[in-house]
Amino acid sequence: MTPLGAVVRGLVAGTIGTMAMDALLYAEYRQGGGKTEFSRWEFSGDIESWEQAPAPAQVGKRLFEGLFDRDLPNSRAALVNNLTHWAFGIANGAAYGVIAGSAPKPRVWYGAPFGASVWAGGYVVLPAAKLYEPIWKYSPKVLAKDLGAHLVYGLTTAAAFRLAGLPRKSRR
Repeated sequence: MTPLGAVVRGLVAGTIGTMAMDALLYAEYRQGGGKTEFSRWEFSGDIESWEQAPAPAQVGKRLFEGLFDRDLPNSRAALVNNLTHWAFGIANGAAYGVIAGSAPKPRVWYGAPFGASVWAGGYVVLPAAKLYEPIWKYSPKVLAKDLGAHLVYGLTTAAAFRLAGLPRKSRR
């Protein structure tokens, strides 16, 4: 596999992994009594201001404002949340592609430590950016739910990466 091929496969796999993670999170939201339909939920339709915006939006806002020295209006909070969330999931897929593509035979189980490392990274970077509390301030239930979603992301990304590399005959 070429390095470019590994990156492209990783980008595609990261997209699929992000979709799987979002599907899980939406199912949990609905089980918890959430009423918003999927498209409005997925595209952050209820976010109207930066005060309401979750960490991905805040990170994207800081990046944009730091790079362009321009303030983003409240009307962009939902869009920035989606762009940052998806860009992060897809970009991590590319990184996974480079690492897994270097292995003689990428395995789906590689997705578990990959997903866990993406999860753990968030609990290092986001508190340092003052967007999350330190990890020890969250309940085990919250941490387990978040870790579970990231494991789904990692394992789905790994499975999609592996499947994309199999010859057509082997996919049956």
